Amino acid sequence: MSVEKLRQADKTHLWHPFTQMRDWCAAGHDPLVLVEGRGSMLIDAAGDEYLDGNSSIWTNIHGHSHPHIVRAIQTQAAKLAHSSFLGLSNEPAIRLAEKLVALFPPETLTRVFYSDDGSTAIEVALKMALQFHQLTGHPARSRFAAFEHAYHGDTSGAASLGGIAAFQDRFSSISFPVVRLADFAELEALDRPTTESLAGLVIEPLMQGAGGMRTWPEGLLRDLRAWCDRHGVFLILDEVMTGFGRTGKMFACQQEDVVPDFLALAKGLSGGTVPLAATLTTERVFAAFLGDYAEMKTLFYGHSYCGNPLGCAAALASLEVFAAERTLENLSPKIDHLRALLAELAQDRHVGAVRQCGLIAGIDLVRADGSPYPWQEQTGARVCLAARRHGLLTRPIRDTLVLMPPLCFSHDELTRAVGALRAGLREVCAEN
Repeated sequence: MSVEKLRQADKTHLWHPFTQMRDWCAAGHDPLVLVEGRGSMLIDAAGDEYLDGNSSIWTNIHGHSHPHIVRAIQTQAAKLAHSSFLGLSNEPAIRLAEKLVALFPPETLTRVFYSDDGSTAIEVALKMALQFHQLTGHPARSRFAAFEHAYHGDTSGAASLGGIAAFQDRFSSISFPVVRLADFAELEALDRPTTESLAGLVIEPLMQGAGGMRTWPEGLLRDLRAWCDRHGVFLILDEVMTGFGRTGKMFACQQEDVVPDFLALAKGLSGGTVPLAATLTTERVFAAFLGDYAEMKTLFYGHSYCGNPLGCAAALASLEVFAAERTLENLSPKIDHLRALLAELAQDRHVGAVRQCGLIAGIDLVRADGSPYPWQEQTGARVCLAARRHGLLTRPIRDTLVLMPPLCFSHDELTRAVGALRAGLREVCAEN
C-alpha cells in the first residue's frame, strides 16, 4: 500500500490509545506510519529515519531488531509459538523463571507468575496479596496504599491505584479501595485501624513515570521496606518502567538494596519485542495458596497467553544480550553524558525543572517568566512534533518532555536527541 492509502486506512478503521481521534482523523493530519526499526532508529513508510527517544513507549532496551533476539524468536516460532500454560508448561518459560529469580538474593523472590503487560502484572500482585490475607486469617486487610500522581496501568485494579485524575476519575465507582498518600510522612501518620486494613503498599521505585517523571527522595524505598515489615503490609514494586537497566542497575530497587514482596515486570522484559509480563513473589506468599482443591486456595487468575514461549524466548535472549554486551557496565558514561547535556538544556529560559534517573529524563516546559503553559495549549506535544522534524521521536506527559532512549544509544545519539528537543523547544516557545 502507498503511504497515503495506509494513512487513510488508519483513519478509517483504527482507534489509537491516549489519542484524541478527532485531531488524528482531521484532514490536515498525516499519521507517521513506521515500517522498520534498526538499532536506535525507526524508519517510516516514506523512508525517513528517527531516533527512538522514548524506547517505543518505554519498552525497547537493546535497540530494534537486535539480531540475537530476532534469532531467538525465529527459532522458537519454528518449534512452538504458543501453548496453554494452564496445566502445561514449556521450556522457555521454565528457563526464564530460573534466570529472573537468580537476579535477586537467594530465597527472596522465588516464584514467577506470567501475564501479558504491566497492568496485569500489577493486577495479579493485588489479587495475590488480597487472597493471601484471606487465606491466613486476616480478611480485613482489603485495601491498598498508593501515592499521588502514580500510574500503575489501566485494568480495573491497577487503575484503582492511580493518582492521575484523567486516567482514574471516570471509573472510580469500580475501583479497589485505596488509601492515597502524598509522601512517607502521610504514611507514618496513618492511624492504627487504617494501617491494619492495608493488604499492600504500591509504588514506582525511584521515579514515577506517567505522573511527570517525578523522582522520589533518596532512601524512601528503604524506609518503605522497614515500615511494611513493622506493620505486616506487603511492599509491591512496579518496575514496569524502571526495570531492566533504565536507572543504571538491572532493577531500581537494587539502588537501595531493597527486595519487595511482589515485583511487577513488563515493557523491557522481552527487550521491547513482544508482550510479556511477570509478577515475582516469595515462597511465603506461594505457600499460603497450597492445599486440597476443595479448600479453594487456588489462585483463579490467568490469561490465554501466560507463559507464551515466544515472549519467554525473547526475554531469555535479552538477558543474554545484557551479559554479552556488558550493557549495565557501559551505562555509567552514558548517564553522565546525558546529565551534562541536560544541565546545558536547563539553562534555556523555557525549561523549568529537569529530572534525571539513569537514562530516564523529564524536562518541564515553562514560559519565559517561569509560569506554566495552559495545558490545553498542548505545548509539550507541539515541541515533540517539532523535534520530529529534527529526527527525534518522543512523547510528552502534558508539558513535561520525556527522553528515555534504548540503552544502546551512543553518546552521539544522546547529543543529537537533546539537540532535537532544544531545536523543537525554540521553534515552539520562541514567542512566549
